[in-house]
Amino acid sequence: MATEAHDNGFCCADHSGAANVAAILTEAEARARAQGARLTPVRRRTLELLLQAHGALGAYEVLKKLSAEGFGSQPPVAYRALNFLVEHGLAHRIRRLNAFTACAHPGHDHRAAFLICETCNSVSEADAGAVSSALDQAAQAAGFHLARTTIEAVGQCRACRSSAA
Repeated sequence: MATEAHDNGFCCADHSGAANVAAILTEAEARARAQGARLTPVRRRTLELLLQAHGALGAYEVLKKLSAEGFGSQPPVAYRALNFLVEHGLAHRIRRLNAFTACAHPGHDHRAAFLICETCNSVSEADAGAVSSALDQAAQAAGFHLARTTIEAVGQCRACRSSAA
């Protein structure tokens, strides 16, 4: 089935659907609790906004949405919430887009690659375990210690390829 490839890493058509959003929020709350942290109303709403987005959202897009809902209009409101989500493994920063996306698998630590559509800017999260292991081995062979790795691949999503055909 065409959508199965994206069911667990968000898809372009509906960015995971309402049922998956609820499941991801439940996982995120449990992870935060396990780390001794909590999803305050602004953090939870920020995560919901990221989950509902078709692609990644910039901090000012998040701020605009939070402000419209009465959460405050100063940039630190969005940046603090986004930084909390990233620090606790509940969201990822997409450097190419200078934006953020919700983690599709917040219930466990994992290595992800981000597949960014150059047409619609949708972001899908894919398992990057094998790629990350190869990169770790290459770094070790060079005597280099990796502190952080972000894998971002740019191309065209299934929906945009289909509409172009």
